[in-house]
Amino acid sequence: MKRVWLAMMALLLLPAWTHAAPVRIGSKQFTESVILGEVARLAARQAGVQAMHQRELGGTAILWSALQHGDIDAYPEYTGTLTHELLKNVPPDADISTLRAALKPLGIGITDSLGFNDTYAIGMREDRAAQLGIRRLSDLASHSELRLGFSNEFMARSDGWPGLRQRYGLLQKQVRGLDHALSYRALASNAVDAIDLYSTDAEIPYYHLRTLEDDRHYFPPYDAVYLYRLDLEQRSPAFVEVLKNLTGRINADAMRQMNAMVKLHGEKETVVAAGFLGVQPDSDGAGLWARLWQRTVEHLRLVLISLTAAVLLAIPLGVFAARAKRLGQLVMALSGVLQTIPSLAMFVFMIPFFGIGTWPAIAALFLYSLLPIVRNTYAGLVSIPPDLRESAAALGLPRGVRLRQVELPMATRSILAGIKTAAVINVGTATLGALIGAGGYGQPIVTGIRLDDTGLILEGAIPAACMALVVQGLFEGVERWLTPRGMRLEARQ
Repeated sequence: MKRVWLAMMALLLLPAWTHAAPVRIGSKQFTESVILGEVARLAARQAGVQAMHQRELGGTAILWSALQHGDIDAYPEYTGTLTHELLKNVPPDADISTLRAALKPLGIGITDSLGFNDTYAIGMREDRAAQLGIRRLSDLASHSELRLGFSNEFMARSDGWPGLRQRYGLLQKQVRGLDHALSYRALASNAVDAIDLYSTDAEIPYYHLRTLEDDRHYFPPYDAVYLYRLDLEQRSPAFVEVLKNLTGRINADAMRQMNAMVKLHGEKETVVAAGFLGVQPDSDGAGLWARLWQRTVEHLRLVLISLTAAVLLAIPLGVFAARAKRLGQLVMALSGVLQTIPSLAMFVFMIPFFGIGTWPAIAALFLYSLLPIVRNTYAGLVSIPPDLRESAAALGLPRGVRLRQVELPMATRSILAGIKTAAVINVGTATLGALIGAGGYGQPIVTGIRLDDTGLILEGAIPAACMALVVQGLFEGVERWLTPRGMRLEARQ
């Protein structure tokens, strides 16, 4: 009877719990997307809808995957990205009605245009373009010596550099990938001759750039829209109505002005979005020390959980590798392969399994921690002199006792060195977790790079470096404490 009553109470409370869960809005790692995320959040707040904004979650692939898997409920996107990058079964000139029909089977809805087209473009410094007589993209074909610097996403997109090069017959060989926020500084310092632009970028007039005419009409329209999960129409219809009410309200000049207020004048995205909507911004009482404490807790959580899990698995794997010679080599090889996967790729690979946030970052850090611990456990055990092993066996000690009381203590220094290496690597690599919503010291670094704010970058970089030094010193102390006195004296000699 008691179980029945509890089940009935759970059913009665379920709608309340569902209603209480905030709508999760995501944004990409560039200023305009963050501003639009804040516009949606503040508009929802004004309508009495509880919403939270998970900022700067990396590029298109991460946001799209997060939306499909339900890790976020909505995010700002562009029609050209949908037609050329995300939906392969729609024509390149598909309108929003066609896109809406194509997205519906995926459980995703789309608003009408917010009111502006933020298309891709290629830009050069005005003086450099005038010197070479370049006004159109087709003019670039006559200047194969030019150095091009494109955002990393543009370098790989189907509507980016590969197609642009083919359409215009461009022969430039010096083409490098850059972070979009850094490409303007590269252009201003004459490190590159041309970069990709977003047409609403505030930096275009600030750096006196010439936007080259797309005379062969390569770039499609990139009308700004919001994508959202269709189940929001049942879970939070008021929020869907908020998104629809934002359509047609933001023209290109307004968006360009908001971008300028953030990028050039140092205003916070929340303040700029609130000013556009005519509402009061959220009170931000978090000072430097409060932010530092929050980021430290987040970073420590990533490092400690992943490292603990790695120790629990890697030490037994190292013991197995030392005892089973042939299979042990396979274990070592697989651990080494994991270490060769690029860090950011490993984080992204974890999203389909764990979503975004803390757990995919922990999973990636866990995998990266395995090799140093496995390798050092293996090395510590196989380096034990054979005569000591034989002496322990001659005393009649069982194999498990020999391992626990003789072999592992003698391998302690090597094992701890592996754990220390893994811990220090984790502290640095964990900063990438900010790109998938895991927070930590990487969050101010990512934001600082986007805003060209050295202070914000240092707000994350200095504590991360200090934590790495503290971790290294802590493990050296533990190593000294656990190492038998006789072995410490031997190490000194």
